[in-house]
Amino acid sequence: MTISTPRPRATLALAAAAALTLTACGSRVATGETAATASAGGSASCVDTSGDTIKVGFLNSLSGTMAISEQTVFDSLTLAAEEINADGGVLGKQLEVVSEDGASEPTIFAEKAQKLISSDCVAAVFGGWTSASRKAMLPVFEGSDALLFYPVQYEGLESSENIFYSGATTNQQIVPALDYLREQGAQSLFLVGSDYVFPRTANKIINAYAAEHGLEIVGEEYAPLGHTDFATIVGKVGASGADAVFNTLNGDSNVAFFKEYSNVGLSAQDMPVMSVSIAEEEIGGIGLENVEGQLTAWNYYQTVDSEANATFVEAFKAAYGEDRVTSDPMEAAYTSLHLWRAMVEEAGSFDVAAVQEAADGTTFEAPEGTVTVDGENHHLSKTALIGRIGPDGLIHTEWSSDGPIDPDPYLESYDWADGLS
Repeated sequence: MTISTPRPRATLALAAAAALTLTACGSRVATGETAATASAGGSASCVDTSGDTIKVGFLNSLSGTMAISEQTVFDSLTLAAEEINADGGVLGKQLEVVSEDGASEPTIFAEKAQKLISSDCVAAVFGGWTSASRKAMLPVFEGSDALLFYPVQYEGLESSENIFYSGATTNQQIVPALDYLREQGAQSLFLVGSDYVFPRTANKIINAYAAEHGLEIVGEEYAPLGHTDFATIVGKVGASGADAVFNTLNGDSNVAFFKEYSNVGLSAQDMPVMSVSIAEEEIGGIGLENVEGQLTAWNYYQTVDSEANATFVEAFKAAYGEDRVTSDPMEAAYTSLHLWRAMVEEAGSFDVAAVQEAADGTTFEAPEGTVTVDGENHHLSKTALIGRIGPDGLIHTEWSSDGPIDPDPYLESYDWADGLS
């Protein structure tokens, strides 16, 4: 496998591959193609399946404001690729990774996606983080009839035949987080977010939820991605008297926000913050002293107690160092590559239409637990977790849903969400 990487990395302990199992519905024979394929939409595909390797694209921000989060996704995707290669590859072909830097800019994500599809001829692309990057890439993948595997929780209200969403949608993260805050006695919320599509759409959903459930929204503030001066916003939060803060900031803005939050004497004890974009990797950058005791909503933590997770964490630390931590987006990206392998082998083909047809019901015993692909909306069933940041710098589960929650990206099962989509 060849990987374009900005820095050297440790060698993977190969023993992890055998411990992770994946299954798919049906029993088609995996035959593979011997020449370039054509998509169902009629556009020519330059994917070359005639050799011993198959190209896949990794598209992550390795520079810019989102690099604090997205470098970790690149690392976990690399781990998954090496595991798959050690276990025989996909349809007998070794993965050849082509890596591109989205540079934290949606337009660059779109440009690099087109390059990976049209020039590098990859069979699928894995990456993206912000909803702005995903929205920018969506028409590229639909226009080229190619596949993107997107690994991050997002605001929902979307589905595409050309995107598989391995992170949470709204009913698997934001709604459980709001339910939890209400159960803990919160009656008023202050909303803080980055100024782009995910926080604004998420907060539109939160406002609808609040109106239905008698929650008061006492303030709503936005800051540009990469913003570092939160004195004014934190001042408004502190003066609001809110019972809790719902935080949809992304990237390194969280560092500045929580440092200012702590500087003015606000804490998890008097005004807890529920975050949906802070994971284990970000805690060190923010400073544990600034976030200890604060709440998060995800579907995976490094502390999940399962054999699959123990294997994943051990393999990741063996590859990158004992001081490294795992997180939800990393795990969702890792899972997405294994799921793609299962779909391709179920289809017996790298062809986009064949993979789409084979996707429904594909499962993987992931570090977070069993996940299953919904073939209709291309999201996964996932278990919701509310966690609290502990004194060890890790996130520990405070509450868990009763098993995986089926994805409902358009919130069709909630009367209060009528009209949002």
